[in-house]
Amino acid sequence: MKIAIAGSGKVGRSIAKELLGRGHSVLLIDRDPAAARPGSVDGAEFLLADACEVSALDNANLSECQVVVAATGDDKVNLVVSLLAKTEYGVPRVIARVNHPKNEWMFDESWGVDVAVSTPRMLVALVDEAVSVGDLVRLFSFRQGNADLVELTLSSDSPVVGKRVGDQAWPTDTALVAIVRGSRVFAPTADDPLDAGDELLFVTAPDQEAALQSMLGHARMA
Repeated sequence: MKIAIAGSGKVGRSIAKELLGRGHSVLLIDRDPAAARPGSVDGAEFLLADACEVSALDNANLSECQVVVAATGDDKVNLVVSLLAKTEYGVPRVIARVNHPKNEWMFDESWGVDVAVSTPRMLVALVDEAVSVGDLVRLFSFRQGNADLVELTLSSDSPVVGKRVGDQAWPTDTALVAIVRGSRVFAPTADDPLDAGDELLFVTAPDQEAALQSMLGHARMA
């Protein structure tokens, strides 16, 4: 898969190294000569250019990319790159970094963003996940599919404890995708029981989260 990354700072380079290690072809784009220096990421191509300029993206052959990652430290740049990638070059998958939580509301399909990654929000979600039992915690939002990845740790008084997965009538547009039990992570089957302390991971529509929370625990959501 060919992937272009706008921004070759620490975040962009780290993403590039991971993707190269998985066999993908990676192009890093940056207008800073110090950042866009060939050899700083073995195996990656570099383009010294402003990713907000159409001529630069033409030189990058962006229309040949399956994924574009807007990973600069400037939210305005990430939005412009996302919009150009989607509208001018028809890139199937556009992922954008959100640097400031107050700007997160703009990172949606109207700006060409399929997936927005907000580091502060993810850290807060992980803290919530670590300390919350019985409360639904939103870990990640899939903008393109209008769905959320949510987690809930079953409390001992949850009404579903001791019951089979297959006996549960989950809310509409909701799927239980994994159970974390102690050191084990497994895809649930209909015959698996639900135990107190289980961490349940669901993909669900945002408007079904309250119903899921009510079904599994207290009528509230973190």
